[in-house]
Amino acid sequence: MFILELSFGDEPDRLAARPAHRERLQALRQEGRLAMAGPFSDDSGALLIFDVADAEALAAIVAEDPYYRTPGVTIVSQREWSPIIR
Repeated sequence: MFILELSFGDEPDRLAARPAHRERLQALRQEGRLAMAGPFSDDSGALLIFDVADAEALAAIVAEDPYYRTPGVTIVSQREWSPIIR
């Protein structure tokens, strides 16, 4: 599994791109490649937990979604995670 942490700015492009991004997240969830995702309560960023085999699979997901390159969206960190309780 991998955790992706995002930081958000105030750029209006981010909000305009969000609906399509959320549709992609729903599809990833249905495919079993996304475990959880959501914004922080203050909307300063978000946390996404992906259930993918390796960093290359996550990189492909990020590359396919233009939201991650939208002004106002910054990838703060990407870490492999090994949960002991699922």
